[in-house]
Amino acid sequence: MSMLVGIIGAGPAGLLLGRLLHLAGIDAVVFESRGREHVEQRQRAGILEQATVDTLRRAGAADRLEREGLPHDGIDLVFDGSAHRVDFFDTTGSRVWIYAQTEVVKDLIALRIADDLPLLFDTPVSGVSDVDGRPVVHHGDRTLACDYVVGCDGFHGVARSLVPGTGFERSFPHSWLGIMAEAPPMHHELVYAHSPRGFALASMRSPSVSRMYLQVPNGTDPTHWPDDRIWAELTARFGDHRPNPGPITAKSVLPMRAWVSPTLRHGNLFLAGDAGHIVPPTGAKGLNLAAADVTLLAAAFTHLHDTGSLALLDAYSDTSLRRVWRAEQFSHFMTTTLHVAPDQTDFDTHLQLARLRQITTSRAAATSFAEEYTGIAAG
Repeated sequence: MSMLVGIIGAGPAGLLLGRLLHLAGIDAVVFESRGREHVEQRQRAGILEQATVDTLRRAGAADRLEREGLPHDGIDLVFDGSAHRVDFFDTTGSRVWIYAQTEVVKDLIALRIADDLPLLFDTPVSGVSDVDGRPVVHHGDRTLACDYVVGCDGFHGVARSLVPGTGFERSFPHSWLGIMAEAPPMHHELVYAHSPRGFALASMRSPSVSRMYLQVPNGTDPTHWPDDRIWAELTARFGDHRPNPGPITAKSVLPMRAWVSPTLRHGNLFLAGDAGHIVPPTGAKGLNLAAADVTLLAAAFTHLHDTGSLALLDAYSDTSLRRVWRAEQFSHFMTTTLHVAPDQTDFDTHLQLARLRQITTSRAAATSFAEEYTGIAAG
């Protein structure tokens, strides 16, 4: 059967969905409110789960990832001033990759353009009508009638506002100060630090570029953090590890919040990625949940296209939300275990340390942790 899917948003979710639908012989139009240059420069997540990498491979979108991505078989957890490694590959056979979301987006855009498929930059969508029938996408003074519409346009996009319900939300009493630095990473794998001074995370974008984060109070102005202060605070929080100071090229403050829509479907309009759910970044789940959403959706549309059955499409919201809530739970655990709350007591701190010691001394606990970190199955 013929089918046309309108996709709102040319982030990783929308572009990956468009790629998967194209490979299944399903037509799609991707709308993006911003220009290509802006989309390809947005700094976002950088950790890809095993399942996300596998999907990109199946989609023929992993050539550069294979060459430039940095596979990580584990992480270091720092607490009590000392580093403790958690080996993912030894316990689960899975790993994660460092490959920036910006690079995933560039790869998918290049493929869509090479295939001469509709990708409309600088085309804001103002609304979607007739969502209970054959939805119509309104963009500027033009419209496009589709069989289905998928909103991949984020929390502030038009798609989310069309789905009934306010959702479930939780805010956290701290933010992250994130930096990009022209400096070699301090360690060959990611480092998560629990410190009396607050949380810190050391990641990377390449062998010569470090991406690092510090827990800071909500409302922090990054201009109040000169470079010397940042490097001194990173050094103080990382215990056995020592960062390699270098020129800081970017600073930003990222609030911590969680939000889940009560449903990812309204009529023939579907939500995917941040349009349907937000996780605090501590668990590295945001981009990977978006990829999981559109993998499910692509399979559902393909099943409908090939068989005429709506079974998978009708199950999409419930199936996806099971995975989302597990990811929310893991991200909440990571956030509350590694950060120092403003009203934290010594009792609270000892509970955090007890959990971290369990993960790093019990193979069963380490395996459970690694399974959650490297990829959460639906169910």
